[in-house]
Amino acid sequence: QVQLKESGGGLVQPGGSLRLSCAATGSIYSLNTVTWYRQAPGSLREMVANIASGGATNYADSVTGRFTISKDNSNNTVYLDMSKLKPEDTAVYVCHASLRERHRFTPLRSYWGQGTQVTVSS
Repeated sequence: QVQLKESGGGLVQPGGSLRLSCAATGSIYSLNTVTWYRQAPGSLREMVANIASGGATNYADSVTGRFTISKDNSNNTVYLDMSKLKPEDTAVYVCHASLRERHRFTPLRSYWGQGTQVTVSS
């Protein structure tokens, strides 16, 4: 059973930093693209950052220069390092992964995590 589990959220003051983790567990052959999304109350879900299997990254304009996405293929974990946090970064952060289970001929499947709350407030 493949699962995605986020961790690392919490309360931080404006200007502070947090590191979020998205760990994929189970019988995983390879991660394809992993994307961090966020959703604030009353707002639509927005893409924050993603990282492709080859390591290429994309960022929302609102976080460029402040957030960095990276991954550790050895443990199927993707990280989101967030710095210079602003109150408007407050949201539930959710990761999504497309991945192959068990072997390379398995079709790509889509998985979502449960989310982790990030609150930026003084």
